[in-house]
Amino acid sequence: MKSMQIFEPAMCCSTGLCGVGVDPELLRISTVLDTLKKHGVTVDRFNLNSAPMEFVNNKVVNDFVNDKGPDGLPVTVMDGKIILAGKYPTNAEFTEWLGLPTNLLGKPVEKAQSSDSCCCKGGCC
Repeated sequence: MKSMQIFEPAMCCSTGLCGVGVDPELLRISTVLDTLKKHGVTVDRFNLNSAPMEFVNNKVVNDFVNDKGPDGLPVTVMDGKIILAGKYPTNAEFTEWLGLPTNLLGKPVEKAQSSDSCCCKGGCC
């Protein structure tokens, strides 16, 4: 199995999903990682604030942060090499890089359905 880690900038908590203004990209990443975990695929996730020693102990990430600074984060590392920097992997990238079935992370979000199928039947959606 391939080894993947995501090194993230400092956030208030380990996932960045606290507070009133939740970043949809952080929510997507948390959902993807939970789905992967349920299917036996582990992707380690390290936050600069809560796991600083992971950044120090990983030479490739330490060199990256020393060169680019924390503004270059997040970085995705696979098998000891940085494969993506400055953004999180897309669902398609996770699928390709980890050799997963294409439907494991679901389909892209569809547009909202018309009001004819609204749950409240009054067109309030």
